[in-house]
Amino acid sequence: MVTPNDFRPGLTIELDGRVLQVLSADHHKQGRGDAIVRTKLKDLRTGDTFQKTFRSNESIETAHVERRDFQYLYTTGDTYVFMDMETYEQRELDRETLGENVRWLKEGETVQFALYEGTIVDIEVGNTVDRRVEQTDPGLRGDTAQGGDKPATIEGGAVVRVPLFVQIGDMIRVDTRSGEYVSRVDS
Repeated sequence: MVTPNDFRPGLTIELDGRVLQVLSADHHKQGRGDAIVRTKLKDLRTGDTFQKTFRSNESIETAHVERRDFQYLYTTGDTYVFMDMETYEQRELDRETLGENVRWLKEGETVQFALYEGTIVDIEVGNTVDRRVEQTDPGLRGDTAQGGDKPATIEGGAVVRVPLFVQIGDMIRVDTRSGEYVSRVDS
């Protein structure tokens, strides 16, 4: 059990039958009354984020979420196969369970699963990934780094807006949280 005064980003709690991760917590004291804590929470099962205010003297149950590394092995149809890096057991997940993360998967790379009571409640890919550009329009003579952008299809099928100087075969770094181009990477 914890109180909202103990809330820090990354803490997982159980509230109303849901497993939630604290994204942010702002503590406020209001005159003579109890202090309040305004939080931003993420439902680990659905991925929804929302805000909730707690009184500082409430007791909240902590959720013991285990985080484990899994290696993405291969895909068969709509089934994605991962291997637990500790036990070498394989787990199969469907496209719906993976959600938006499916576009950042690459065979052989490691992702982190959040497990609650043995059930996968969240899949975390790295904040950035390095991918090769598979398709994009050629740049025109005179294009500059500040001159605009164009769509590019990268490994995994995701489409990212890239600067005009990026060519097919270039390795680029992409922020998985926003889906935006970060930089070109030396291959």
